[in-house]
Formats: sequence, C-alpha cells, structure tokens
Amino acid sequence: MTPSVAFSLSSSGVNTLSGSFPKSHSSQCSDLRVTCTPLSVDHSPDSGLLPSSRFRFVSWHRLEQCDVTGDQLTCPRVREGPSEEELCLREGGDISLERWRRRRRREEEGQRWEERLQENWENCVELNLSYQDLGDPFQKENFLRILRRLIRVEKLQLTDNSLTNLSSVRLPRCRVLNLHRNHLVSLHQLPKLPAVEHLCLSENAIGSLGGLGALGNSPLRSLNLTRNPVTFTQDYRAR
Repeated sequence: MTPSVAFSLSSSGVNTLSGSFPKSHSSQCSDLRVTCTPLSVDHSPDSGLLPSSRFRFVSWHRLEQCDVTGDQLTCPRVREGPSEEELCLREGGDISLERWRRRRRREEEGQRWEERLQENWENCVELNLSYQDLGDPFQKENFLRILRRLIRVEKLQLTDNSLTNLSSVRLPRCRVLNLHRNHLVSLHQLPKLPAVEHLCLSENAIGSLGGLGALGNSPLRSLNLTRNPVTFTQDYRAR
C-alpha cells in the first residue's frame, strides 16, 4: 500500500496575511489522504511516548475542532507516514483487508468534498513549498495536484524540490515564482505564467533559451538564470 502524504503546520503557524491566528495546532498534522487512526496508545510512564504521540498519525481532517484551512498554512511540508493498511492493523490486529477496504471506501465517499473545502488551496495568496524532499511518486503526484489548485497564489516559493516538469500547471495570478535549485532542463517545462513579473531559475540545468517566447506576453521584469548551462551561450543575455 502507498504511504500517506501529510502536511504539518510549520513553526510559524499560520499565514500572517490572514489577520488572525487560530489556536495552536503544533501537535497536529494535515493529511491529503484518508487514514485510519489508532484507537489506543500506551501512555504509561514506561512507554516513552509523549502525550501528543497519539496524534502523530491522525489525518488533518479527522481532528476534532480543527478549523485550520490550507490558505492559513505558511510553509506546509509533504511528509511520509505509515501505510493506511499498517495503521488499520495497529487498530485491530487481525482486522481483515476486505473490511478495511470497505471502511476506507465509505469514509472517502463521505469526506472527500469536506476535505477539499478545508484544504482550500484555491484561496492561497502567498505560499512556501520549498525543501519538500519529494522522494516518492505519490508525493510528487499530490504536490502537482496542489499546485494546480493555486489559482490565486501571487507569491510562490518552490526552492530545492528536484522538480523536472511543471508544464501541466497554470498559475494565472502568480507574480513572483522562485524555482531555485531544481532539475529543469528547458524553459518549456515551466508552468503557464501569464502574470509573472519576477522569475528565479538559478541553479537548474537549463541549456538553451528555447521556450522563452512563452513569457513574451507576461509583464516579466526580472529573470534569474544564474548557474545554468545557458549562461555559457554566446550573447545569451542580449538574446
């Protein structure tokens, strides 16, 4: 089974642009997939577990009285957790796989829309998704899924994520995009950026200016190509 993807609150808590700060959720984490919650945890003095340990695998949307939405997260982070099957086995020990699948299907059908509303990525204006360490395909898929929902983001940080192709993503309101230290080899792999003003592509592997024309209709003011092979092209700056 595939491990779940969890987004935990950063040390900064919430987006300061929102104007208000919800209650502390330092021990809570958000999960983009429905997971099963362990029903019992040993909290005896000899167990070595902190009181908050019982929350470490709880999915974001199953936490009681949690009103945090995606647009309030300042620096979400993709994390790898135990598989859903493993969590269910911890719950019941000998729980059957078929029973687990039926329960999972029922939960997904009932919670999918509610979770989408709580994620609320569509209303993010400024977001930092840098240093995600996207080592597994399921993490990359969910990462792209979130990027496609950022229809109102204006400032986006995607530093050091080993990204190779964002051409399927459109960021219609993004004015500032930082793609420093990724694995892009061509400008054709950039997302659609009709409103971009400042674009940082330093320390990628871009070898030519092919695809630069796609930015011709945008109000681009600065383009950083430092430490890309293209900088060795004759007259590249003038071009």
